[in-house]
Amino acid sequence: MSESRAKAIDPVRLTVFDSRLSAICETMGASLRRAAFSPNIRDRLDYSCALFDAAGGLLAQATHIPVHLGSMAWAMKGLARGRDWSPGDGLILNDPYQGGTHLPDVTLIQPVFVDEQLLGFAASRAHHADIGVDVPGSMPLSTHLEQEGVLIPPQLLYRGGDLDRQVLDGITHRLRNPRLSDGDLRAQAAACRYGARALSEWAAWESVESFGKQVDALNDYGRQMAASLLKRLPSGEVEARDWMDDDGQGNEDICIQAQISLSDQGVEVDFQGTDEQVGGNVNCPLSVTAAAVYYVFRCLLPTETPNCAGSLESVSIRAPEGCLVNARYPGAVAAGNVETSQRIVDVLLKALAGLVPDRIPAASQGTMNNIAMGGDDWSYYETLAGGCGASRNNPGRSATHSHMTNTLNTPVEVLEKTYPLRVLRYEIRAGSGGQGVSGGGNGVIREYEFLDDTDLCLLTERRRRGPWSLAGGQPGQPGMQVLDGEELPPKVRLKVHPGQRLVVETPGGGGYGDPAGQDRDCP
Repeated sequence: MSESRAKAIDPVRLTVFDSRLSAICETMGASLRRAAFSPNIRDRLDYSCALFDAAGGLLAQATHIPVHLGSMAWAMKGLARGRDWSPGDGLILNDPYQGGTHLPDVTLIQPVFVDEQLLGFAASRAHHADIGVDVPGSMPLSTHLEQEGVLIPPQLLYRGGDLDRQVLDGITHRLRNPRLSDGDLRAQAAACRYGARALSEWAAWESVESFGKQVDALNDYGRQMAASLLKRLPSGEVEARDWMDDDGQGNEDICIQAQISLSDQGVEVDFQGTDEQVGGNVNCPLSVTAAAVYYVFRCLLPTETPNCAGSLESVSIRAPEGCLVNARYPGAVAAGNVETSQRIVDVLLKALAGLVPDRIPAASQGTMNNIAMGGDDWSYYETLAGGCGASRNNPGRSATHSHMTNTLNTPVEVLEKTYPLRVLRYEIRAGSGGQGVSGGGNGVIREYEFLDDTDLCLLTERRRRGPWSLAGGQPGQPGMQVLDGEELPPKVRLKVHPGQRLVVETPGGGGYGDPAGQDRDCP
């Protein structure tokens, strides 16, 4: 931004502008939560809302789910192009290879108009526990995208404000509870309508020209914040690798490798050396990989940095087509969104620890501990918290959802009231965090008793090796799951019956610093 232009921008007004955009996104989320039918959205908060400009560039986002938000920021420009948008339209999609993440994450996008001029877009993305799979919870041990549920390519669900019932019926006809899904989709649409109306009324009041100038100024400020960070960080190239436990189809120790090049010109992340995509569903579309990269870089930026397109422009990503983190259609991706995204974050943080050890924590639990279950007329999905990695100055938090997830647990009361389940134990997993000068956070223990015949599917990670430590600390304890005393593999599907009990113990976070005394150098 030129000096003369910088003087023309009122910093107070720009701060208010950014805060107001964020407030619209937060209110969209509150509206979605209040109107949603399913516990997965209403109680676990597995949803995200954001605003974009007319070209699909990110304007603002709420403090929701990083894997949702980063992937939307990556994909939205492509979705915005080449369409004849009209007021009241509502685009729906979940196709991972056309802007989605995995099939349960359904996205609705509504254009924003002022006097027939396209101003931008309001978007909501929410995880639907039922997306039409024979496995309740819609998180199967799949080997092909078509096994993962109803595939929704980008198409209009609303035309000029009117619901296209044929499109909706085409989505819901394969679902266990169409009424529940119908309600959740309408809640997403209502959230988008609010965001579009609030943005349109604001821009009309301020004038489209003035609004556009503020958007430009916001992006310039985001670029300045990113450039300032890069000047403070040491330049250089670092690399790291880590491994997925398995893909549920017999492939184990699946490598993710990344090289990071830092300079005052930008950040380049290259995944050359990562294993090829596999037969199981831990593959990632590039949008999910981008979300993980954006998340790590955003964590390094000051908290006052606006969540806009300008703050992300200095980050470039390369990943060989057909590798685990840039999968080709029709590779299965259900667990890539929730598990592989976490490992990508671990790899990037491990690499950055070689350049800025004081700013990087040890590895957190590195999994979302996905539990999908249900019967003929019910379907449920949840993720479980675990331990966070310690840093030089702080111990890791216990029983926390970390990195690419930002959801809550389902309250025991809601779970038992809604489903044929009983929670017998829910507690901190003492001693699971790695020891260190700063200790890693502890995981949790959650024990379920099944009250009806149930189809159960588990998609978990960090069961074979615990989260890594830094500076001589101890790694966190791996997680495990046990059914009636018998340990289960990381990824498994099975039938369970009334009276059987499942115990899930989630990983602890890695420790920081040699607990015996002097810190050692970071790896």
